[in-house]
Amino acid sequence: MRSFLKNRNNKFSYYFNGHFKRLYPKKLLTLNLDKLHKKIKDVDKSKLYQRLDYYYKNPYDFLLNDKFAINYEFEYWRLSMIKDISKKHGVYYLDLIEYARFFPQEFKVAYLFGDITKVPEIPTLTKSRPVRKNNNSVLMNFDKVRHFYFIKKDIPFEMKKNKLIWRGAVFQPHRIKFMKQFFNKSSIIDVGDFNKSGKNYNKDWRVPFMSIEEQLQYKFILSIEGNDVATSTKWIMSSNSLCFMTRPKFETWFMEGKLIPNYHYVLIKDDYSDLEEKIYYYSFNKLEAKKIVHNANKYISQFKSQESEDWLQLKILERYFKFSGQIEK
Repeated sequence: MRSFLKNRNNKFSYYFNGHFKRLYPKKLLTLNLDKLHKKIKDVDKSKLYQRLDYYYKNPYDFLLNDKFAINYEFEYWRLSMIKDISKKHGVYYLDLIEYARFFPQEFKVAYLFGDITKVPEIPTLTKSRPVRKNNNSVLMNFDKVRHFYFIKKDIPFEMKKNKLIWRGAVFQPHRIKFMKQFFNKSSIIDVGDFNKSGKNYNKDWRVPFMSIEEQLQYKFILSIEGNDVATSTKWIMSSNSLCFMTRPKFETWFMEGKLIPNYHYVLIKDDYSDLEEKIYYYSFNKLEAKKIVHNANKYISQFKSQESEDWLQLKILERYFKFSGQIEK
């Protein structure tokens, strides 16, 4: 269990801190974004504003009208005052309230919790969105306890096994198709289904659970999108292993849409027809592989300043409330 938790976020600490912040007296909270901005060290401030514009793309004023809460295509779509957001939304609630608590609790927000792959009609806070044509999807770092963790300790690239590894739950059509292509089909590709629900599409694909530490023994790790993004992309790119994946179709706070193919990760065709070819190529071209790993690690570094992460999410909400007419510009 200790090995399993080593590279993951501590959920007990997350929930304890989350509920402590939720219960902290509102009258004692102060919001000084300029002061917080000055605390940010060793971060390119211009890139912070670029990230802000990337997360919040719609530059126009809009109205939050109750009519949007009726007959909407998203089952979990909500429009409500901050104070009325339900705690039943769990980690999504805690991640939003961590920053929304600094604003008047009568302010309204539109939000979509869960794996979101469509774009709403008005600016709406979401965890995920399509990479293209997504101006109304305002990204926040929701469900970060599950999605946002980075490798703290790893072995050198040269010491890893010269194979590609992938483990995941297989129930989406694209993952099923992938498994049909590659399960037990190649000596350099090790893939398997560890669906915890036990509802396996093909029980022959079932393999024992493999921890992150065990997967890090391999030079090449595959990242496959699930309902929206692949949770594994972040920790793979923070490791000394080389990330293989198709071009992302969805993105989160990690800005998957800004990743550069064959610079931050190895690009694989959508049908995976070149997967073996790419494995062989980077097996023999280790310097190129290590350069991509280095670029990926550098990309990860922008997310490691807690002050900049806090400032960005508060600025997103401030911008949201300004464009919705709840704060004067």
